[in-house]
Amino acid sequence: MSALDQRRDRRGPIAGINPVAKLGAALLIGAPLILTIDWVSAATALALESVLFVFAGLTWREFWVRTSPVWIAAPLTAVTIALYGAVDGQIFFEWFLVRVSEGSLDLALATFFRVLAIGLPAVVLFVTVDPTDLADGLAQILRLPSRFVLGALAGMRLIGLLTDDWRALALARRARGVADQGRIRRLFGMAFALLVLSIRRGSKLATAMEARGFGGSGTRTWARESRFGGREWMLLAVGAAISAIAVTVSVATGSWTFILGR
Repeated sequence: MSALDQRRDRRGPIAGINPVAKLGAALLIGAPLILTIDWVSAATALALESVLFVFAGLTWREFWVRTSPVWIAAPLTAVTIALYGAVDGQIFFEWFLVRVSEGSLDLALATFFRVLAIGLPAVVLFVTVDPTDLADGLAQILRLPSRFVLGALAGMRLIGLLTDDWRALALARRARGVADQGRIRRLFGMAFALLVLSIRRGSKLATAMEARGFGGSGTRTWARESRFGGREWMLLAVGAAISAIAVTVSVATGSWTFILGR
């Protein structure tokens, strides 16, 4: 067992599952919630998803840090819809373009839970995903074009270099004495220089990959086999069960509201 696999085993049962299964589970959970605008289905799904969060292997601090953008986006979205959403029923407050009504409040509550129910599992499930494992799964299991998958993987691996390049450009300009004034002009100049540098690096990387046979038409071999077994199917079953229970509860309580019928 490699050091990477050992680290994943320590992080939790879900951490070592194939990324394709995590992607499929996130889609199974989120797809039904996109079709309805009610808070019951989203709240039910969110309550069931909390079980997945426990087995994800994240510490509480890591969980809150990783999911903080979702927790910030959910109430902001809800407030916006409550103030400017469709007017329906009794109007509680009205000023200029702001109209707070029963319909806008119901829609805001439903949106709040939907953002959490869709966003949280997507973030938690992909925290422990390694880009190389995801690329292996997409190419070997889903049979996506290897040229596209490997090109995307190479580009993703180079994203971290953008920060280093930006820092190096800033230091170089400061050393030349051109970074002390004209911040807006300097920002555009550095952005253009970074764009040129990225294009050059991408061209060199593409040439190097072609030289190593990444664009060949023969049967491709893989350094690591991407396996899809019982644990992966179980995670997909859990995702499908969460969606089914959420939809059933929503329909049973009469809260189901098809998005196109509203």
